[in-house]
Amino acid sequence: MNGLFDLTGKVAIVTGATRGLGQGMAIALAKAGANIVGVGQSSLEPTQKEVEKVGGKFLAINANLTTLDKIQEIVDKTKETFGKIDILVNNAGTIRREDAINYKENDWDDILNLNLKTLFFLSQAVAKEMIEQKSGGKIINIASMLSYQGGIRVPAYTASKSGVKGLTKALANEWAKYNINVNAIAPGYMITDNTKAIREDVKREKEILDRIPAGRWGTPEDLAGAVIFLSSKASNYVNGECIAVDGGWLAR
Repeated sequence: MNGLFDLTGKVAIVTGATRGLGQGMAIALAKAGANIVGVGQSSLEPTQKEVEKVGGKFLAINANLTTLDKIQEIVDKTKETFGKIDILVNNAGTIRREDAINYKENDWDDILNLNLKTLFFLSQAVAKEMIEQKSGGKIINIASMLSYQGGIRVPAYTASKSGVKGLTKALANEWAKYNINVNAIAPGYMITDNTKAIREDVKREKEILDRIPAGRWGTPEDLAGAVIFLSSKASNYVNGECIAVDGGWLAR
């Protein structure tokens, strides 16, 4: 059974790998045997140290993913270093909070560009390589509770994450025939930089915690099982799914 989840020799690109959920998933994949290409805007050294500590090889690529400029470089450097691409985890994303009535166009564009546009075109570039390799592959998009719900004061983020969930199904429909599995993970309320503001709002933090059946906020480590499953042959017949890792939030 252990072989179902073994990623030994696999090559995984993880965007937004500098900290938080991206870092946690990169380390989890390395523990399962994968070599990691970490993509991020700030220093990737802390993630690299943790990956190498568990025996994985690590390639750091600094890139601003609010534009498409670095996509081909990410693909090319991965192939130059490791010779192939097996897994893509589209984790990079951002959020900006403002009442919808006052929301600014530049904030809308920045969020949609990073959270949805770059996610699509990086997936496209990686899928082309997977098809050429004739080896299939795994693409895992990071969705959100706001792929299912409307949220408060985050219209662009909600639009982008609803788009991620729908796009996951669309790409699964087209690429399953190439043995490329496209799926998503929807993290619940996690302890990350993106949730810092609401965790510091005592009233809002209590409202959220009271609704989570598990009785706690999630951590990056809580995504390990889902990302390993969706990256491994255990999920070979799973296509277009969005797995909520939310402590029961959506079941409430």
